[in-house]
Amino acid sequence: MIVTPATVKSILIQGISSRYSLAEAAGIARIVLEDVFQVHRKPESVFVSEWSAAQTDDLQQIIRRLEAGEPVQYVVGTADFFGMVFQVNPAVLIPRQETEELVAWVLEHLRNLDTDSHVSLLDIGLGSGCIGIALKKKIPRLQLFGLEKSPDALAVATRNAQQILGTSADFRFLQGDILQASDWQAFSALDVIVSNPPYIPLAEKEWMPEHVLAHEPALALFVSNEDPLVFYRTIADFALEKLRPGGVLFFECNEFNAAEVAMLLSEKGFQDVVLKKDISGSDRMICGFTPRIVD
Repeated sequence: MIVTPATVKSILIQGISSRYSLAEAAGIARIVLEDVFQVHRKPESVFVSEWSAAQTDDLQQIIRRLEAGEPVQYVVGTADFFGMVFQVNPAVLIPRQETEELVAWVLEHLRNLDTDSHVSLLDIGLGSGCIGIALKKKIPRLQLFGLEKSPDALAVATRNAQQILGTSADFRFLQGDILQASDWQAFSALDVIVSNPPYIPLAEKEWMPEHVLAHEPALALFVSNEDPLVFYRTIADFALEKLRPGGVLFFECNEFNAAEVAMLLSEKGFQDVVLKKDISGSDRMICGFTPRIVD
């Protein structure tokens, strides 16, 4: 049977229209067409293909998963981030636009460094690996390290690094828990630390979208109500121990306690602490420097 992308798109939109608006359904259909059926913006008037029974079955399964609320990125198995395609599954968070802004900020810092030597960077809480991998892709001389508690997430990050950076790329991803000081010994002196740690108190769970709660990993999202800054405080202590003088720590943060994180860094002795807004105007990113050596 000969079909056009317009036919498949129409079937998709109709199949998920009970859950999504027309605009949302059209956007999802575009992703499915490109990532699953390899329709890459070819003019629909000239594009035709043989459509098999197996493809019909695949399409119906995709529609069922989307109707059930599963994010399209998990359905197709990939997510776009910073101009790159990352593998994703329910073991990792879906990369978000706010995190792209964090990567852009870190990248600006790295490019302004007055050095031609290697710069070591640690991504804490790798998830898909999108932060560290995107940075090394842009700056190949970066010595990239990563720490991830979940073995399943670590496997995803490793595959992404091999696919995006190349199998011969120099990176070192380790399984470990930043909250366990015994795991700190795996790392020596660093120049940059970046982290998007869990930062949503369990009390805010009821405000989260249904599809996030049902499908994305709680381990990467939530912290206890009693100590919502536990990861920030612990990573800050780790950074003071591991960063070289003048090294920098970058965080993505919860807009509702971002000011507290900034104060925490200042109280611990970080210098030039900056709280930065994202494109929507929310306090979302923080950086701070370890004290420099004064001659």
